[in-house]
Amino acid sequence: MRFLIRMLAVALLVPVTFAAAYPPADLETRRKALKDLLSERWEYTMRTSPIYASILGDKRYNDKLDDFSQKAIDEDLEQTRRDLACFEAIDTTGFPDQEVLNKQLMVRDLQMSLDGARFKPWEMPVNQGNGIHIDAPQLVSVLSFADVKDYEDYITRLKALPVLFDQNIEQMRKGMADGLMPPKILLNMVGTQANGIAVTPTEKSPFAHPFDKFPDKILEADRKRLREAGLAAIKDSVIPAYVKFTAFVRDEYAPKGRAEPGAWSLPDGDAWYAFRVKESTTTNLSPAEIHRIGLNQVKEIEARMIEVVQKLGFKDMKAFKAAVDADPKLHAHSREQILDLYRKYEDQMYAKLPQMFGRMPKSKLEVMPVEEFREKEAADASYVDGTPDGSRAGHIMVNTGDFAKRTLLSLETTAYHEGVPGHHMQISIAQELPELPIFRQHEYYTAFTEGWALYSERLGKEVGFYQDPYSYYGHLQDDMLRAIRLVVDTGFHYKHWTRQQVVDYFHDHSTIDEVTVQSETDRYMGWPAQALGYKIGQLEILKDRQYAKDQLGDKFDLRGFHDEVLSGGALPMDVLSARIHDWVGRQKALASTR
Repeated sequence: MRFLIRMLAVALLVPVTFAAAYPPADLETRRKALKDLLSERWEYTMRTSPIYASILGDKRYNDKLDDFSQKAIDEDLEQTRRDLACFEAIDTTGFPDQEVLNKQLMVRDLQMSLDGARFKPWEMPVNQGNGIHIDAPQLVSVLSFADVKDYEDYITRLKALPVLFDQNIEQMRKGMADGLMPPKILLNMVGTQANGIAVTPTEKSPFAHPFDKFPDKILEADRKRLREAGLAAIKDSVIPAYVKFTAFVRDEYAPKGRAEPGAWSLPDGDAWYAFRVKESTTTNLSPAEIHRIGLNQVKEIEARMIEVVQKLGFKDMKAFKAAVDADPKLHAHSREQILDLYRKYEDQMYAKLPQMFGRMPKSKLEVMPVEEFREKEAADASYVDGTPDGSRAGHIMVNTGDFAKRTLLSLETTAYHEGVPGHHMQISIAQELPELPIFRQHEYYTAFTEGWALYSERLGKEVGFYQDPYSYYGHLQDDMLRAIRLVVDTGFHYKHWTRQQVVDYFHDHSTIDEVTVQSETDRYMGWPAQALGYKIGQLEILKDRQYAKDQLGDKFDLRGFHDEVLSGGALPMDVLSARIHDWVGRQKALASTR
């Protein structure tokens, strides 16, 4: 779901009414021009991205779906070009620093959108982790169902789903003609996923969950009417759309999937991967440089992991893994046990937050299970943003499928990553910053957001957690996972590795569960470069923190550092570094006056 949210967030367009360049004028006039342009742009985004609007809690377009037709895509690109010219034309001389940054970030986002358009990403809209077939039913967990209109809007959307499926099929056929095809192995999974929903009885469909229980304020007569209309829409519109989509993927699309896993095998694939690397990391690091960083990180973390297992009395990591696999105490005994442990770890971290942060998130955090229809391909856990108005809490979606095969080792570190002080804290605080324009409250850069969450895992050790050595090993193993990603993602898409080479590298340098090894390997095939942002972002934040400590010495304030990192919303790594350098300068100046 986070992928759906972020992909929607990329398409931030503005109307033609601001197409004229702003001439040099007095300061307040220029400041107002930028503010108005940002506001109009956001309104346009809500109108043209109704699903994203609903995710954010804006219900004005709750009865509409996005337009994925070629006409709409072309119009959006043309509008983006005009919008970029508008923003670039505003002279920010004399603006407050944050307003200058508002313009810079918007220009950066729009330019990246245009730069990426040459690769026609809309012609490869589905894989085993993302796409209309699995994004649509996930909306159930983020939409509001508070009154009759919410249900009526949802039913209208269900009836419109066949059009959106047809638009996706049209783009996928264009991708076939242009040679823009995901790996065949992943497309076979897509067909299986879609068929799983297509053959599910109407009453048990994931789309039917809102009709299982209604808010108390909805009258019984309305409940009966809405349930009948909703189930009819699922039976007559949704299921036929899935049947058609399944047949297309199975019979026409998947057979033409590409044989090689790497992006290099796509038309202009090397350039596309280089672009995706820049987009994910917000750095100028090359794939070769990232590969070398990954190798060094794997070596460093591996040494710490070996130290832990030897202290536990094991010869090496393989012997340790064999013992873990055979120990039922280290495996989950039920779905609920996994959820309960996540809640326990979140609760204990909440109590420690005041030691590390001055600013706290106001919004609540919930822990929920991943929907069963997507357990097989879903990550161990993921975070879904809450709404800015608090009507929907941010929540961790925890994969409890195949629980007996899942060890408990990494649950603690993952809880800190997805919840507090990780995603929930960073994203919630950004939404609660009134001084930021709304697009920055919801801004997303993989390296910042995922890098912060990975950095947050280390904070658990700093406040005294991971007392169980098995849990600490799980923390190191998850850090190793992110380091391995640097090696194997660039291995796939830059060094032309095979799928088996990636699997073997996992086995040689970790004791990660086989089910995770397989799903992670498939993830990198389907989502090139995205996984690079985690470790690169973490390393950049650690570098900024070390710089601040070196410069400030005993005047370094960890709470102040964290508040500075989080008080600007998500930022590109170079912008964050400049922000921290400015903060250090202010702290030095303040100390000199005391």
